[in-house]
Amino acid sequence: MSLDLIIRNARICDGSGGPSFTGDVGVRGGRIVAVGEIGGDAAEVVDAKGLVVAPGFIDPHTHYDAQLVWDGLAQPSLEHGITTIVPGNCSLSLAPLRAEHRELLGATFRKIEEMPKNAFDAGLTWQWETFGEYVETIRGGLGINVAPAVGHSLIRLWVMGEAARERAATDEEIAAMQEALRECLRAGAIGMSGSWVDIDHENRPVPARLAEPKELDALCAVLGEFGAILQIVPEFWDADLLCARIDILGDLSRKHGISTTFSPLFDSNAAPELVGIALDRVKLQTAHGARVVPQMQTRPIDLSFDLTAPMSTFATLPSWWATTMMPHADKLVALRDPEHRAKLKAEIENFMMPIGLQIDFADAFVKRPGPNSAHLEGRTIRDIAAERGCHIAEAIIDVALEDDLQTSFGLEALGHNDTTKIADFLAEPLIGIGAGDGGAHVTNFSTYGDTGFLFSQYVRTHKTLSVEKAVHKLTYDIANLWGIKDRGLVKPGYAADLVIFDPDAIDRGPEIAVDDLPADGFRYIRRATGVEQVFVNGHRAYSRDGGYTEARTGAIVPMAA
Repeated sequence: MSLDLIIRNARICDGSGGPSFTGDVGVRGGRIVAVGEIGGDAAEVVDAKGLVVAPGFIDPHTHYDAQLVWDGLAQPSLEHGITTIVPGNCSLSLAPLRAEHRELLGATFRKIEEMPKNAFDAGLTWQWETFGEYVETIRGGLGINVAPAVGHSLIRLWVMGEAARERAATDEEIAAMQEALRECLRAGAIGMSGSWVDIDHENRPVPARLAEPKELDALCAVLGEFGAILQIVPEFWDADLLCARIDILGDLSRKHGISTTFSPLFDSNAAPELVGIALDRVKLQTAHGARVVPQMQTRPIDLSFDLTAPMSTFATLPSWWATTMMPHADKLVALRDPEHRAKLKAEIENFMMPIGLQIDFADAFVKRPGPNSAHLEGRTIRDIAAERGCHIAEAIIDVALEDDLQTSFGLEALGHNDTTKIADFLAEPLIGIGAGDGGAHVTNFSTYGDTGFLFSQYVRTHKTLSVEKAVHKLTYDIANLWGIKDRGLVKPGYAADLVIFDPDAIDRGPEIAVDDLPADGFRYIRRATGVEQVFVNGHRAYSRDGGYTEARTGAIVPMAA
């Protein structure tokens, strides 16, 4: 038979979690047509001896909604072996959205997902209102597959207008929301996302949080009609609240026959027993017929901060938060004022920790210095303060002032950093890989490389997962939960989304700053290590030697029937 591509001599991890085997993979017309020993020739032959061939990885928790408008490759996810992404999480998508609500959503999206306004505004060309129009806007430029979720907050805003931010819905409005959700699902939405925790740019609950239980129940009834999934963000820092939310999700799952997933589930010293308690509740709901799957990221929690704008690092430091909101000139005056500095000093000595994290600002380091502080790069605030004989708050302020507040500071491993403990959680079949947040928090920290980190830490170092099991958790495990059709397995008839990687080298690279956002905006990313080639629907999308290709063979992936 005539083939477009044969990958020969590979160690095939087919996504099922079963033992790997040596063989070939044949591709024609964007589909896998043969697996095993394949004779004959093809238009292209790749020798993968010594390398693993696996289904393309799936990332179920991203916020690439905006980036996909200007970058259909969702860089750098592709180079980490990811061939399918799910944007539209946490109740926020970019559609359906009426033109008069664009700035409202933009401000909300930028605040929650920490995206720079200049890049967001420069990169977005609002050409849509309905969900279907958004899908058509991005479809032609996709180099990666997209399984988009629709946000509950957007459904509310579409039907109720500004009242969605103020009150519960009437029965008539709930019925209209049901029909709006049906339209989104028909137009390509994989499911609906919600949130019980997020607040908008005015520190008000996002619209989804104002929904009464009957509204969420009615929308889940529609998800049941389509076999679609519900994703939601619960109170992930409080074990009692989280267990209550798991019970609600369990009830919705059983009643409407749907899968549900919540994110994030992460471990921290602030609540060391939480993950175990939540897992026990998930096991209880599973035993009673529900499908409630927590998503756990693989990497530790890192943060960055500067004094140019409000950031999550200052969420429990009201004076610092208020200072960062000042106009630039006023801010410079305030930061030099002895009385105001004394207030900031006092606040940093005694503050409430952000949810689930433990922060010591003395551990912060100069991460992205300006020209006048380049000699301080990598040095901690503790050392700088000791050298200058000043308080740590003054060290932060003065280093920032030396470069007109452009200096960025970093904090690393603030939570989810006990890899020995997390290794056992990630090996648990009822815990899914996810909560990566690709496309969000771009000037705060790098969200990329969870796939490589899974292999380097939990396959090679801790050895709690085999290569086969790790591949399964990144591929078919996610595809099966989300109902993503014909993806997640190396099997005849399935889409030829394939990643070729070195199991002894796959990893994430160091965090780096790049200026690749619209309007010359910068963000933090990580490059991939050990990923040799990535194919999307049978076409090479990335290679280690050649980088990204011109192929735009990504698709809006349908739900499984």
